[in-house]
Amino acid sequence: MTERVAGNHRSGSDEFSGAGNVSQSGSQAEAQGPEHGEGPGREGTMKRASGKSTCPVNFGLETFGDPWSLLVVRDVVYFGKHTFNEFLGSDEAISPSVLSARLDSLTDAGILRRSADPADRRRVRYDLTDRGLGLIPVLVEIAEWSATHDPDTGAPADWIALVRDNKVEMLRRYADTVRNGGSVFVGENSVLAQVQAAQAQPA
Repeated sequence: MTERVAGNHRSGSDEFSGAGNVSQSGSQAEAQGPEHGEGPGREGTMKRASGKSTCPVNFGLETFGDPWSLLVVRDVVYFGKHTFNEFLGSDEAISPSVLSARLDSLTDAGILRRSADPADRRRVRYDLTDRGLGLIPVLVEIAEWSATHDPDTGAPADWIALVRDNKVEMLRRYADTVRNGGSVFVGENSVLAQVQAAQAQPA
């Protein structure tokens, strides 16, 4: 996985400014694979009383399924990025206005937490909430799938294999490390550094 990763706006400037109901169609309704959003209803779909879909896949896509939101989460998890300008520096070259909007939406969705950066109280820092940490397995599965199917992937094959073969333990390490302010690849206490230290121990 390569680090192609990253004004004045409500959430994103580096200046800190302040801080279902299921519709039923009668006795003939049948549940059909709720994991795909097919549940009770005349058309085999799940809808809220408001008419919005209650499909869990749809909810996830509405929350973080745009081309940029998961890249922001990726930057926090894999590269320890926490500020607007750090996100902006990612190789995907997100525009400042789009980044600002994504930071706002991720914060509003409870995935990111906004606070004053301890290193510079005028600057905004973003960290993952527990809800945001819950997206780590999603990132790992996307990375594994992409490493398998993208002939030009930048993902290190040995790392992908290590995570795949030790997934439960690695997911725990990822979550614990990021929760404590670290990241997967960057920093003295990164997951990479932990793995290398463990491998250096005598058998």
